[in-house]
Amino acid sequence: MKIKKLFYGLIALALFMIMGCNIQGGTTTVSIDSIDAEEVLTLDSDADIFQYAGVIYKANIDWVEELSLTKDVQIGEIKTKNDAHTDFRDEMSNKLPVGTKIFSTKERGDILIVESEGEIKKYLAIVEG
Repeated sequence: MKIKKLFYGLIALALFMIMGCNIQGGTTTVSIDSIDAEEVLTLDSDADIFQYAGVIYKANIDWVEELSLTKDVQIGEIKTKNDAHTDFRDEMSNKLPVGTKIFSTKERGDILIVESEGEIKKYLAIVEG
């Protein structure tokens, strides 16, 4: 009789563990959104940034600089410079001159390369999650 009660108790415990403590069966959703120029410049007022396809890209990130990346196709260029305020639009920069070419990279989708006056810089997409 004791073995039977123990057996049923273990079955009930196993079912409880399988079903989980959360009867509602809720899920957790993680979203990644773009951060805007104002947020980036609030955290680092001297940041070198530009916006492309609604995403802010930032230069001078140590681990990005260490990557060996291959410039791919040109996807755009800086059309306006905005060093007065933080209301950015696509192809706008706070430090890069107008006409700077923007390239994708073969190895990564979150890093872009820019080329201006013979200088090449790497920019990482800044997102918040």
